[in-house]
Amino acid sequence: MASIRRFSLHPAKQSYILLALLSLLLYLGASYRSGFIGFPLDDAWIHQTYARNLGTLGQFAFIPGQPSAGSTSPLWTLLLAVGYLFRIEYHIWTYALGAGLLGVNAWLAYRLVLTLWPERTRAALLAGIFVALEWHLAWAAASGMETLLFSALALAVFVIAPERSFLIGLTVGVSVLARPDGLTLLPFALARTFLSRPRGLRGLLDGCLGFGVVFLPYLAFNYWLAGSLWPNTFYAKAAEYAVRRELPLLTRLIQLGPLPFVGAQALLGPGIFLTVWRSGRAGRWGALLPAGWVIAFVAAYVVRLPVTYQHGRYLIPVIPVLIALGVGGTAEWLNIAAPQLLPRVLSRAWLAATGLLVAVFWFIGAGAYARDVQIIETEMVATARWVNVNTPPEALIAAHDIGALGYFGGRRLLDMAGLVSPEVIPFIRDERRLGDWLTASGAEYLVTFPDWYPALVRPLPPPVFVTRGIYSLQAGETNMAVYRWPGP
Repeated sequence: MASIRRFSLHPAKQSYILLALLSLLLYLGASYRSGFIGFPLDDAWIHQTYARNLGTLGQFAFIPGQPSAGSTSPLWTLLLAVGYLFRIEYHIWTYALGAGLLGVNAWLAYRLVLTLWPERTRAALLAGIFVALEWHLAWAAASGMETLLFSALALAVFVIAPERSFLIGLTVGVSVLARPDGLTLLPFALARTFLSRPRGLRGLLDGCLGFGVVFLPYLAFNYWLAGSLWPNTFYAKAAEYAVRRELPLLTRLIQLGPLPFVGAQALLGPGIFLTVWRSGRAGRWGALLPAGWVIAFVAAYVVRLPVTYQHGRYLIPVIPVLIALGVGGTAEWLNIAAPQLLPRVLSRAWLAATGLLVAVFWFIGAGAYARDVQIIETEMVATARWVNVNTPPEALIAAHDIGALGYFGGRRLLDMAGLVSPEVIPFIRDERRLGDWLTASGAEYLVTFPDWYPALVRPLPPPVFVTRGIYSLQAGETNMAVYRWPGP
């Protein structure tokens, strides 16, 4: 309780919550001015659908009565379900969670800087402010996704005192409940516990025990739901984007590696390099381990899921760690009060440029968020509402994007992305076999963007519904359409 009181009374920590709320409100305000309040990607509606069914029906299912392992983040589903359980309006509850988690990320980044450089209190304060205003993170706070939940748990792994090895292992286990990617934290977390003298091997074993307490039941839960150890999304995404893995490894690295640096954090590159370089020479594992995790995390996506869409959202969780390392490292050479003119001018110019870029990208990101919401609302949500009104209640709908359809459509679904129809995963990119599967399954309607499945829609009659939304067209994409699927 004392630690909670210290957190609540510390003005710097309070400021992070206020800044996080300000970030969220800016992004929601931009979206509202553009005509919509919603979420910037269809996957958020998948979480809402699972959460609604869990909170109101007590079922971990996308389609009521059909339990499934289609949620990548059961922990996020559980947190969202609390809102439905207590009948809190779902937008308000989801945005409140996002603002709170953004504030927690800012505070943990502050703590990470102090963990690595206890004397750099000003740098720690600035790192927290940077995180609260960073545009990717503000976008994620308003996205309805689990991104900031996972990034907070990742930061916590490197902030918790290393002698508390069981708690560190437990945190890694909980991070897997937020995203399967949390498994990448395990070797670095165990290294922290092992290198914590005099604990050594005892710390390592305690860390493994803490991890296993959560991880083993998680695997059992997935197996009980779907007969596999990982969520369906783990296999479906890998199968759907297998074609991306055919690109040369260097090409994938060039495409993905810079994504977390799009923004003011690009100016922190020298500070990150300095941190890693000096920590390596001095054998300071405290800074090397979080840096190593960032590299391993990005490398995992380069190898397994090299996708760049939605502002590189899969790599967003590494940004708070990069900011903490970059701000702490930059503070080592930055001296705005240096007696020499050149170092003083360069330091002040660097600091001003970084602050200006944070603000500029913060506003640019708000515009990007608004456009993303416009597209989802006028394509996926509009189509789902049409399906709800204009198709028979017993109709069977086939679709690739099932989030808004699950939430608003009120119809039985065939999931062409494999999240709740895992049988499709072996042939997820084979349009001929997909067509055979739709026919054999009794599909009556196909909902898709026409250019996603050209071989499927080419022989079909004209669509019975097209959204005509302008925002997708402005982004160079097509409109979502509903086709009648012919019987056998």
